[in-house]
Amino acid sequence: EVQLVESGGGLVQPGESLRLSCAASGFTFSSYAMRWVRQRPGKGFEWVSGINSGGGSTTYADSVKGRFTISRDNAINTLYLQMNSLKPEDTAVYYCAMTASSSYWGQGTQVTVSS
Repeated sequence: EVQLVESGGGLVQPGESLRLSCAASGFTFSSYAMRWVRQRPGKGFEWVSGINSGGGSTTYADSVKGRFTISRDNAINTLYLQMNSLKPEDTAVYYCAMTASSSYWGQGTQVTVSS
């Protein structure tokens, strides 16, 4: 079955960095565009970033543009989100998913940015 397992979250201070990972299995990862979505406390789901199947085209929400970088390593079925210059408003649970489907989600990984 399709499995998406997010990891790499944690507690950091404003201005610091984290790299999130999403380990994918149960499908042909290299054939699918992927995305990162987050849910801030008391808020709905917010699209953060997307990447095409080959990794050569990326898109970002205005709120993270210039600070976050999405990438993937198709050889090991892994999606990444490098998050730099983190702000308190980046505090959220971060999820990876297929761009074209809402059917498959990981458990999410908690990112907390606080001094």
